[in-house]
Amino acid sequence: MFKNYIKIAWRNLLKNKVFTTANLIGLSTAFAIAILLGMTAMFELSFDQFHKKKDSVYQLYLSNQTPKGTTISVVNPIPLAPALKEEVPGIKHISRSLSQDALATYQNKDFDLDAEYVDNDFFTLFSYPVVMGNTQKPIPNKNSIALTESAAKRIFGDGNAVGETILLQQGREQLPYTVASILKDTPVNSSVDFDIVIPFESHTEYLPNLDTWDSYNHLVYLELEEGVSLSRFEENTRSFANLHYENQIQNMIRDGALPDTNGQYKQFHLLPYSDVAFVSYATGIAIVNRTFPYLIMGIALLIIFIACANFINMNIALGEKRLKEIGMRKTLGAVKRQLFGQFWLESILIFVVSIVLGLVVAHLLLDPFKSLFNTQATLSNLSKPAILVGLFLSLLFITLIAGGYPALILSKLNAIRALKGKWEMGKNRLRNGLIVLQFVIAIVLISGTIVLHGQIQYMRNKDLGYNKEQVISIPLNGKTDSYRVVQLLREELKNNPNILSVTGADNNLGRGRDGSSSTSKWRFDYKERSIGTNVLTVDHDYLKTLDIPLVSGRSFSKEYGADSLSIVINEAMAKELNEKDPLSVKIQEDEGPYTVIGVLKDYHFQNINREIEPLTLFMNQERDLYYAYVKVSPAAIAESYDAIKAVWGKVEPQAEFLGSFLDENVDRTFRREKTMATIITSGSVLGILLSCIGLFAMSILVVTQRTKEIGVRKVIGASVSSITLLLTKDFLKLVGFAFIIAVPLAWFFLNNWLESYPFRITLNPLYFIVAGFLAMLIAFLTVGARTVRAASANPVKSLRTE
Repeated sequence: MFKNYIKIAWRNLLKNKVFTTANLIGLSTAFAIAILLGMTAMFELSFDQFHKKKDSVYQLYLSNQTPKGTTISVVNPIPLAPALKEEVPGIKHISRSLSQDALATYQNKDFDLDAEYVDNDFFTLFSYPVVMGNTQKPIPNKNSIALTESAAKRIFGDGNAVGETILLQQGREQLPYTVASILKDTPVNSSVDFDIVIPFESHTEYLPNLDTWDSYNHLVYLELEEGVSLSRFEENTRSFANLHYENQIQNMIRDGALPDTNGQYKQFHLLPYSDVAFVSYATGIAIVNRTFPYLIMGIALLIIFIACANFINMNIALGEKRLKEIGMRKTLGAVKRQLFGQFWLESILIFVVSIVLGLVVAHLLLDPFKSLFNTQATLSNLSKPAILVGLFLSLLFITLIAGGYPALILSKLNAIRALKGKWEMGKNRLRNGLIVLQFVIAIVLISGTIVLHGQIQYMRNKDLGYNKEQVISIPLNGKTDSYRVVQLLREELKNNPNILSVTGADNNLGRGRDGSSSTSKWRFDYKERSIGTNVLTVDHDYLKTLDIPLVSGRSFSKEYGADSLSIVINEAMAKELNEKDPLSVKIQEDEGPYTVIGVLKDYHFQNINREIEPLTLFMNQERDLYYAYVKVSPAAIAESYDAIKAVWGKVEPQAEFLGSFLDENVDRTFRREKTMATIITSGSVLGILLSCIGLFAMSILVVTQRTKEIGVRKVIGASVSSITLLLTKDFLKLVGFAFIIAVPLAWFFLNNWLESYPFRITLNPLYFIVAGFLAMLIAFLTVGARTVRAASANPVKSLRTE
C-alpha cells in the first residue's frame, strides 16, 4: 500500500511540473534562508551562555538620583570591590575587570594585545579554561600574566610560553611579566574578548586611586552566597552606599534630587551576566532587549510562512484538476484516511526534498552570508540537541499544517460532486486570506526597508559638527611617548602640501579600526551645585584640525604657557554652568583653578544616537593622548593616506598602522542598524519573490479555468487590456486590502523603533505609499505576464473542445 502511495505521489508530482517546481523553488529557498537567519539568531542569543555560572554571576551597577532624574553607572572606583566584599554580607566571589589595549615586547618585537585587568576571582566566576600552566591561579601574583593560545603562538611561536618573560608598556615605562598560564581562546560569542590577562593591581591607575572613591574606570562582577537573594543584597548595600558616597549624596540633596522609592539616592543593583550582552541603561533603568535576534528569527518564520501559504494555496488549487480522480477513488471504496494519507505523503515528499535542497543551498551561501551580514555564526549554532529536536518538531508541525490541511480538504470532497467537477474555487476564503497575509508581511518589510535605509542615510549625512571626510584618526599604539609621536608626525608631514594639520586627543571619534571606544567623566562643585561633564584631553590645533567652530573666546595656543590650567567647553556645558558670560568661569580644584577660555559649538563627540552632553576640553601633558588626527586635502585623499602610513612606519616602525577616516569610524557606530537593514531588505525581497511565485502559479490555474471564457469574450470584441484587467483585478484587490492592513502595523512598529533615536527622520506617508505601490506593481507584473499571454491567444484555440 505504502509503495503504491509513493508511486502515485511521484507520478502526480511529475505530471504537475509547474506547480511542483514552484513549490520546490519556494520552499527550498525559504528553508535555506530560514536556516541561515536562524543560525544567526541563535548565535546572537548564545552570547555569554558558555559560562557555567552564567545564571549565578552578576554585573554590579549603581543607580543615581539626580535633579534631572535617574542615571546609571556601571564603572566603579578602585576601592569599591574589596570594601564591598569585606563590609557587605552575602558575597561569595568578586572581581574587578578593566578592558584596555596592552603593548607587549618580546625579543625586540612589539605586539598590540587586547588586555583584561582582573582579580583572581575572575577565573572562579567565568569559564575561561587553562590549557597549560597554573590551573588553580592563572595569575598567581602581580608580576604574572596569562595569555590565550593564539596570543602565545603570535609571540612565542610553537614553543612552550609558560615561564617566559615579556615586557609590557605600563604608562611611560616597560615592566617585565612572567607567563604563568595559557588559556583557551575566548569564544566568538563572548562579550569579553582578550589576548592577555593582567593582575588588576598592575594597572597604572591602581596605586594612585587606591583610596579614591570619585574615580571610575572598571566593571565589577560577583557571585552571591547560596540563599542570598538579589533583593536581600540590595538591602545589605544601602548603608554601605550611604557611608562611602556620603559627600556625593549630600550634594545630590543640595541640588534638589529626589530619593527613590526606598529613600535611597544611590542604590546598588545586580544584572545577571547572561543579560549583559543585551542590556541598555539609556532610560535610567536596566532594560534587557533581545529585539535584534528575535527580529531575525521573526523574519525567518515569516519567510517560511509565505512559502507554506503558497504551498497550501497551490495544493488546494490543484485539487480541482484532481476532482475526477478523487471521485473515482471514493467510488471504488477509498476512505478519507487513505485519501488523506495519499495527499499528505505527496506534501511530505515535497517538504523532504525542499529541506535537503535548503540545507545544500544554505551551505553554499554560508560564506557570502557571513560576509554580507558581518556575523561569525556557523551552522553548528543549530546543532545543539534541544535546537535539533525543536527544529524537527517545528518541521513536523509545518508539514502537518501546510501539507495536511490541503489533504484534509481534498479527502472530504463528496464523491458525486467530485465526479461532476463541482468545487467553487473562486470563493476560497482561506486562499484569499493567505494571499492577503503574504502581502501584508511583504508591505511591512518593504516599509521597514525604506524607513531603515532612510534613518541610516540620515545618520550618515547628518552634520556632526566636525569634518569627518578629510580627517584620519590613528591609534597611538606604540612605545613612544604619545605627545612625541604627534610632534614627530607634524614635523615629518609639514612639507607635504596635502597635509593641512595634525593634532591628538585621548579618545576617538566614532569607532576606529582598533575597535576601542571610551569616555571620561568629571564631576565638580560650582556655586554650591554639583556639575558633571565629559572630559577630553587634546593637543594643540584640535579644533582647527576637525573644523569645529568657536562660539566665543579662543582655543588652546602655544603662545599661552598657562593653558594647562585652561579649559574649553561646548555649548551644552555652558548651559550647565548657567552663566551669562561662560568666559568668566573659574573652577576650583586641588591642582589649581581652571579657567574657561573658549566655548565651542556643540558637536557629536559620542555616538549619533545620543543627545549631545556637556564636554570639557583639557590640554595637560600629564594625561596621555591615545589618538592622532591628521587633516588632509580633499584633492589628494588617497595619496595623503599613503603618505601618512609611510611616515608612521618611520615614527613607530614596530606598531601597526590602524588609521581610518572619521566617516568610516562613524559608519562603524551604527553597524547594527546596517546589518538590520540588510536583513530586512533581504527579507522583503525574498518575501515578495515567494509571494509572486504563488501568484504566478495561481494565475496559471485561473487562466486555465477561464480559457473558454477568454475565447468567448475575444469573439464578442473584448480587448486584450480589458481581459487582462478582468483576470488580474481579483488579485490586485487582495493586494490593496493587504495595503490597508499593513500601513497601520508598519507605522506603529517603525514609529516605536525611531523613538529610540534622539536624532531621527520623520515618518512620511510617502514611505508607505511607495511600499504599497511596489507591492501592487510587482503583483500586477507577476499575474499580468501570464494573463496578457492568455488574452492574446487565438480565440479559436481557446474555444476548442477537449
